[in-house]
Amino acid sequence: MGFLTGLFWFVVVIIASMAAGWMFRAAAVGISPRGVAKELKTAPLTASFGMLMILIYIVVAVFAPLIAPFSETAIVGREYQPWDSVHLLGTDNLGRDMLSRLIYAARNTVGIAFVTTALAFGVGSILGLLAATVGGWLDQILSRTVDVLMAIPALIFALLLLTIFGTSVINMILVIALIDSTRVFRLARAVAMNIVVMDYVEAAKLRGEGLWRLITREILPNAMAPLVAEFGLRFCFVFLTISALSFLGLGMQPPTADWGSMVKDNATLISFGDITPLLPAGAIALLTVSVNFVVDWQLQRASGLKE
Repeated sequence: MGFLTGLFWFVVVIIASMAAGWMFRAAAVGISPRGVAKELKTAPLTASFGMLMILIYIVVAVFAPLIAPFSETAIVGREYQPWDSVHLLGTDNLGRDMLSRLIYAARNTVGIAFVTTALAFGVGSILGLLAATVGGWLDQILSRTVDVLMAIPALIFALLLLTIFGTSVINMILVIALIDSTRVFRLARAVAMNIVVMDYVEAAKLRGEGLWRLITREILPNAMAPLVAEFGLRFCFVFLTISALSFLGLGMQPPTADWGSMVKDNATLISFGDITPLLPAGAIALLTVSVNFVVDWQLQRASGLKE
């Protein structure tokens, strides 16, 4: 009976998600310019649902102070208070409102993950395109340096660097950006290596185009599709890394709300059958799946494949 009940609710959630995706796609097509609306019409329901969830996360992150019923750090009740009409998701191990901290954590976790991904992507893609275009000794030096960094497991490397340099937010952003830029470098270099041998690139070289113009006008536009898809995937990995570091105590530090640390702080409740610690974990999983839905759609568009 329990299995059938769980299966029933699973089917209900899937149907509701697809219905929400369909309604969001219909609304987006209706208010978008003609060119954008044409592209949105081709979006599968999974991608539409992903875009809806991403939009909700952005709204919650931007307007967190207006949406949250309590302050991020205010102690408003006793420890591990059950769900009620005042504290809709109960309170945490210190008596802070769980719903409010979930909302503020969207701003902290997602915002920092986006900044970190942008930094890693900027450094990695520029160096990767530069290595492929220039070649020679510059390509060898950058590639071998990246090989050395990638030989170290990412999470262990991050833990080591944060232990040495401290666990401030700035250090965390720089450390994760350094580690993830190596992955972006390898992709950007691999894509650019297939482009620099094309005839139109050789023609640009014969015209006397400078290095910067060659990269920005000839190579980057033709490498944009896989790089954009990689940005979405890299955001997911950075997002999960920040949550993992916070769970281990080396990410965002108290009293800043973060989904990873919220799981750790309230894990005791799982022993009593309380699902409250699973809520921040669910927020992490939902955003990761939503971003991947949109990335899959973009990869399909870039490849030219049809269902």
